[in-house]
Amino acid sequence: MRETLFNWLGQDLAELSTLDLYSGSGALSLEALSRGAVRVVAVDRDPALIRALADTAREFGATGLEAHAGDARSWLASESRRFDVIFADPPFDEDPWSWLLPLCAQHLAGGGGLYAEAPRKLIAPPMLAVHRHARAGSVHYHLLRHIGEVA
Repeated sequence: MRETLFNWLGQDLAELSTLDLYSGSGALSLEALSRGAVRVVAVDRDPALIRALADTAREFGATGLEAHAGDARSWLASESRRFDVIFADPPFDEDPWSWLLPLCAQHLAGGGGLYAEAPRKLIAPPMLAVHRHARAGSVHYHLLRHIGEVA
């Protein structure tokens, strides 16, 4: 699925900013850095995972990573920056989509993309449109695009 994602986004993320909510191991953040993203923000509830991600980025000499331990909803509520790409892959036993999609839409730059993995097909809220959708087994993955004016 990661290969499909970066085919959808384009292989080169030079000069783009990304937000990796529920970053876990940080594979998407590290991939974004390796593809030229200038600012990569990773958020996860597990401080140990965030420390490991920061350590890995340092070992590879990657710059541009901000790693934050915290809850995605609280972090988004306190953040004002906009991002070109947002990755959202919450645990499947949670169902955050009713609040997560609208909050992500508020943090996307105009024309930006939101990659989301879910156990079901997602319905885009106002300001977002499903640009691409595919399914692999029980996983639905989506690329939604920001379609509204950025305030």
